[in-house]
Amino acid sequence: MKFASLFVALVIALAGLPVEAKDTVRIAFIGPLTGGVSANGLGGRNSADLAVRLRNADAKAPYTYELVVLDDECKPNVGVQVATKAAADNGIVAGVTHYCSTVAMAAVEVYRKFGLPVVVWGAVLPDITYANDYKEVHRVNGTMINQNEAAARFMTGLKFKRWAVIHDTTDYGKGHNKYFSEDLAKNGGQILGTFGVTADQQDFSAELTKIKELKPEVIYFAGLTPIGVRIRSQMDKLGVKAVFQGTSGIVSDAFIEGLGPLAEGVVAFREGAPAEKLPGGRAFLDAYTKQKYPDDPEAYGPFAFAAATLIMDAIDRVGPDRKKVRAELNRTRDYDSIVGKITFDDRRQNAVPLITRFVVQDGKWLVWEDSDYASGKRALVKK
Repeated sequence: MKFASLFVALVIALAGLPVEAKDTVRIAFIGPLTGGVSANGLGGRNSADLAVRLRNADAKAPYTYELVVLDDECKPNVGVQVATKAAADNGIVAGVTHYCSTVAMAAVEVYRKFGLPVVVWGAVLPDITYANDYKEVHRVNGTMINQNEAAARFMTGLKFKRWAVIHDTTDYGKGHNKYFSEDLAKNGGQILGTFGVTADQQDFSAELTKIKELKPEVIYFAGLTPIGVRIRSQMDKLGVKAVFQGTSGIVSDAFIEGLGPLAEGVVAFREGAPAEKLPGGRAFLDAYTKQKYPDDPEAYGPFAFAAATLIMDAIDRVGPDRKKVRAELNRTRDYDSIVGKITFDDRRQNAVPLITRFVVQDGKWLVWEDSDYASGKRALVKK
């Protein structure tokens, strides 16, 4: 706000005259704020909250925004409950929704039924956008299709040939297994054995004992951080000396914190670039730090920020009307955001062609190209 405008507003307030107030518009944030992947949910929530705070600090913004935060616990049944709570509340215009693919898949029917436009910020299962033509459901992050294609090509390029696969039996794990297995075969890799495990499984000695006998060079893990930590830890106890390769589901500080030195040399792949390398990423990180959030934004925080900003821009243009906002989001083309240009295809999926390769080095996730592993100073474990 310019000084003159601020002065006028101050004079009006001191004179006891009414100051034109902005209408308050409510948008929802839904993610896992408790449970094993809560670090990702809290980072996403904080990032969406940052977008709202920055918008509310803009004197030119036509509305004041309120973020309604709901915890889906990364559980499909809970996700449906909180999605219904948000969608049934006509005062909520749109939502920034879901890190966990199983939850997003369970909730899409709710958003279609109630006509609540949402933008997914972290879940990567392709079926979330592609299985149905639901005009309420959009996604700013990419899917596991390109992620696994890039992973298979990169790892076989490092001359690895033999894999064992461990995947959780959710749609997320099964989806990753499907796409990686197909892409690995195209690139000449061999899968010696595939093992499905439950999301709450604690003991993997039976699976790992069989895998040890198969002598793979790499164990491909398709699942989230809590199981990944347990499997990698038990690999060490049983003397399984394969490289541990994960999906975007383990790219979090919590994974490293849970394993300590055992995380060294773990590789994983994620769509998009690291926050500091994104357009506007440094400004995002600086603004995030200034707010003194107790949690890191984590890997998908920038996508949550972009989703919230995209929604608020749509509301600013067409008003707080669900149908109008849905139509406006459907038309998104070449939208500038901190994660790059956002363009929705005919199923409202953003194309995120860039896949970043990560490796854990000295207690941090590093971009592969910036690591000692890429330069040859360190080597991944091989049989």
